[in-house]
Amino acid sequence: MQKQPTIRDVAHAAGVSVAVVSRVLNPGSGPVAPLTRSRVNDVMETLGYHPRTAARELKHGPPTTLGLLLADVSNPFFARLADRVVQEAHARGIQVLLMTTQEDDRLESERLSTLMERRVSGIIATPTGNNLEIWRKLQSLGTGVVFVDRSIPDMPDVDVVSINNIESARSATALLAAYGHKRIAMITGPATSTTGRDRITGYREALRDAGLPQDDALIRSAAFRGTAGGDATTTLLNLQDPPTALVVANTAQVTTVLRRLVHSGVSIPDELSVVVFEDSPWTELMTPPLTIIRQPIDMLARHSVQLALAHASGRTSATPTVVRVDAELVERSSIVAPKARA
Repeated sequence: MQKQPTIRDVAHAAGVSVAVVSRVLNPGSGPVAPLTRSRVNDVMETLGYHPRTAARELKHGPPTTLGLLLADVSNPFFARLADRVVQEAHARGIQVLLMTTQEDDRLESERLSTLMERRVSGIIATPTGNNLEIWRKLQSLGTGVVFVDRSIPDMPDVDVVSINNIESARSATALLAAYGHKRIAMITGPATSTTGRDRITGYREALRDAGLPQDDALIRSAAFRGTAGGDATTTLLNLQDPPTALVVANTAQVTTVLRRLVHSGVSIPDELSVVVFEDSPWTELMTPPLTIIRQPIDMLARHSVQLALAHASGRTSATPTVVRVDAELVERSSIVAPKARA
C-alpha cells in the first residue's frame, strides 16, 4: 500500500525547500515566485498531497481521528450505528468526524474529498456504490477504509462488516412459510445495493426450500430515502392475488409501509402477517407487537472501529477481512396462519 506523501516528499519532487512548500500552503506567510507556486501545486496534485486543516502535519503518534461517512442519520439504524461507533472510538481515545451523504453520489464525493484533506486515520462508510475512482484514490494514499452495512462489489479488497443479510431474510421468510403462508411478499432496498440483493437472495432461498413458487410481482424494491415503501405496499395490496404475509427488509421504509397499511385498513396479523428489519422500542409497543429482525449494531460498530484502527496502525492482513454478524429473529404477535380466502 502506498505511503501517504509528506511535505518533504512534495519539496523533494518540486526541487524546493520545505519552507517554500509551507509558504505555498499558507498564503501570506512569505513570498513565493508564481512559477514556483505553480510547480509546487502541480506536484501536490500529482502526489495526492492534501494539507491537514486541523493539527497540520502531525509528525508522530497513534491514530487520532476516524471519518464516519453514513448514508442517512434520519434512518434510526444509522443514527444508532453512529452513536455506537462514537462510543467505541471514544473508549480508545479516538475522535470521530461524522458526515452524511443522504444517499447522494455527489455529496459522497465531496465528503470524501473533505476527509482526505483532514487526513483522517481511517474511514468507516456505508457507500452509495459509486465514486470508485475516489475510493481507490483513498486506498492508494494509504487511508484505511472499512465498509459497514453495505459494500461495493467492484472493490473486493476493502474490509466489510455487515449482518448476514442472506440468512436474516431467509429466516424471516421461512418463519412465515412455516405458518402456512404461500403468498409472501418482500419490500427491500434498491436492487443495486448489496443489502437489497442479498436479502432478495435469502428470501428466494426460503421459498425454494419450502417448495413455494417464485413470483417476481411479490418483490418490491424501494429507495432508502423518501416514501417509496408506501407505494410498494399499495402495489402489493392491489395485486389480483395479494400476499398474506410481508417481510419489510428495508429498515428506512418500515414506518412508511406500516403507515400505508394502517391507512389502507389492513389488519395485522389477521389480514397480513408482518416481519420487519427494525429494532426500535416502538416495535414492541405496537398492537400487535411486531416480529422483528434485530440487527446487532453494537457488534457492527465494534468490528468496524477495530478494523479501521488496525489499518491506521499498519496491523492489517494481506487479504481483506469480511465480518458477517448474525442478526436475531424475534417472534412476536404479528404473525398468524393465513385465513382461507373466499
